[in-house]
Amino acid sequence: MSAIPADLRYVKTHEWLRQESDGSVTVGVTDHAQHLLGDMVFVELPEVDTSLDADAECAVVESVKAASDVYAPIGGRVVEINGAVVDSPELINRDPYGAGWLFRLQPESRGAVDDCLDAERYAALVAEEE
Repeated sequence: MSAIPADLRYVKTHEWLRQESDGSVTVGVTDHAQHLLGDMVFVELPEVDTSLDADAECAVVESVKAASDVYAPIGGRVVEINGAVVDSPELINRDPYGAGWLFRLQPESRGAVDDCLDAERYAALVAEEE
């Protein structure tokens, strides 16, 4: 069973979101997704200041099994990327909700995160897929 922290929000494409105290939103791929992909070997992230529409392809994670697009879970402007995962993609496998985060967005709208799945609804989605 994959870890699904209750304090995060999720989208159907298996990205997670965390609302930060400064209003930004941290984004990563879920534990479920990293388990499906396997050992990460390459990460490509969007550039800082890039404006993203919700559901836009914005990053790539590549594992020993496959390459997978990462989608912007909400619209916003990229304010920070995690260079540590570019240098060490395995951080996604080791700590998907911590050191393995991908980028931070300044959301276009304040309520966008609230519209995403809570942990219970995401767990139900994962259970349907298994």
